[in-house]
Amino acid sequence: MPTLTLTAKRQATFPLETCQALGLQPGDRIELEARTEAAGKVWVLRPRLSRARRWVGSLAAFGGAAADHSMEAVRASIATGRKKDRAS
Repeated sequence: MPTLTLTAKRQATFPLETCQALGLQPGDRIELEARTEAAGKVWVLRPRLSRARRWVGSLAAFGGAAADHSMEAVRASIATGRKKDRAS
């Protein structure tokens, strides 16, 4: 059975098998829930994605992976916008 060792700073390293079984990656948070079962008190661990990950990829629909972000492309886009403004 995999075991954890707690350091003086209350830090623990999870065994690789446990991280793989829970689908944990560095930076993930883990929710702990205490339960009382017939055999006594047990702890339930659940991976919880950090909030910072929700925005990742959310702007892909606006720029796309193929969008050119070079200075030349930015300047060309500005020039196109200015031409449209002058024409109106």
